[in-house]
Amino acid sequence: MRASSFVAGAALLLAGCSNGINILLNNDDGFGSGNLRELYKLLKAAGHNAACTFVALDYVLPNFGDFKIPDLVVTGPNYGTNVGPFVWTLSGTAGAAYAATARSIPAIATSGSNKAVAYTEVNSTTHPAALVAAVAAKVVLGIIESVPTGGPILPLGYGMNVNIPPLTTNNTSPAIVQTRMTGNAEVDEAVPGETPGTFTWANIRPYAAGVNACYNGDCSLPGETYVVQNGKVSVSLYTVDYTAPTNGYTKSIMSRLKSLTSCS
Repeated sequence: MRASSFVAGAALLLAGCSNGINILLNNDDGFGSGNLRELYKLLKAAGHNAACTFVALDYVLPNFGDFKIPDLVVTGPNYGTNVGPFVWTLSGTAGAAYAATARSIPAIATSGSNKAVAYTEVNSTTHPAALVAAVAAKVVLGIIESVPTGGPILPLGYGMNVNIPPLTTNNTSPAIVQTRMTGNAEVDEAVPGETPGTFTWANIRPYAAGVNACYNGDCSLPGETYVVQNGKVSVSLYTVDYTAPTNGYTKSIMSRLKSLTSCS
């Protein structure tokens, strides 16, 4: 969601398989989210102890949890995708994952393209919420089950952003593609609302060049916005380090402060 929230919520704490890992599962769509509940069921069935909450690291888990520090944080699946750098970390889904990564806990943000639905309305494995959860679980479990012996789930300071396109009963398992956040990414602008003096938002056209400037990572990768629009699952890796890379631009900028700093 675009409204960032890592605040109050409820918790669902159940004992898990002793061979599994401890997962903190959260999102800003609420404890009754059909997407979140369906993913919880799948992770639980795979033998991983999962806690569902918003504020968990410092209150719920220490006071009520079967575990104190999660091995992995999974946010979502959100209602609506979170693609492109602009929503990172404006989105609650992205922000919660980023906050966990910053606190040395590996995190995977997941977002779907389905509409909001209460968990009480999800009554079959073909329901859109169940389909989204199944794809999210496939990626999450794929990461968990491929961890090298004695190694971390993800390297320190690394996280993952997963976005899922619209799913149907005829298209339940789309291709999974490694992506970058930049590339056809959207940026919002304020536009007048229906009531005078109020505003809403819309996507800027043409695409903003700033948000699509690629300096880090593999710039030959397709953008996650483009990939999801074309019916595939995007998987982008992120790090918490916003520092600009060492290149000609960086050196040129800092050279202008050479007389004022210790920069070489």
